[in-house]
Amino acid sequence: MSTISNTVAIPADDPRRNLVVKNLDNSNALHLAVVADTYTILLSGMDTAGRFTLIDMHVPPGGGPPPHRHDFEETFILLDGELQATFRGEKRIVRAGETVHIPANAPHQFHNASSKPVRMLCICSPAGQEEFFKEIGTPVAARTTPPPKVEAAQEAAFMKKVIEVAPKYRTELLKEA
Repeated sequence: MSTISNTVAIPADDPRRNLVVKNLDNSNALHLAVVADTYTILLSGMDTAGRFTLIDMHVPPGGGPPPHRHDFEETFILLDGELQATFRGEKRIVRAGETVHIPANAPHQFHNASSKPVRMLCICSPAGQEEFFKEIGTPVAARTTPPPKVEAAQEAAFMKKVIEVAPKYRTELLKEA
């Protein structure tokens, strides 16, 4: 068998890295209430040598983060429902079966303006966003467990914390348009 001389050799297998199999319903899965949503960390940077993170997102009606941007790539694969996605100020509806890719540094937001929950997978590359969610989120029992109800003062304290720690995770919250 001959090889082409202009190709770059593929690195050898790293036996220190292991196969990772996660189950959403496994009691070891990390489910986090973040804003009004519930995010389940399927693969962390520890699982992927920092290459990416994979998060299962449950976004109830009215859910979704405020406008923001970050210096990493983000892709959403909608499995159920529909979202209003805002990209650089332009709004559009994204439905189950569609995939949305947000380039690094671009202002964006998603919001569930429908009456049904949305389920989507989120891939962030490189990894790190899951660490932000771990720092600001509240552990909950399952993938669809709603966030605990909070008083206005607790919500204000939460948003203050998010704004303070966001730069540590290469994220900037933006003002509403």
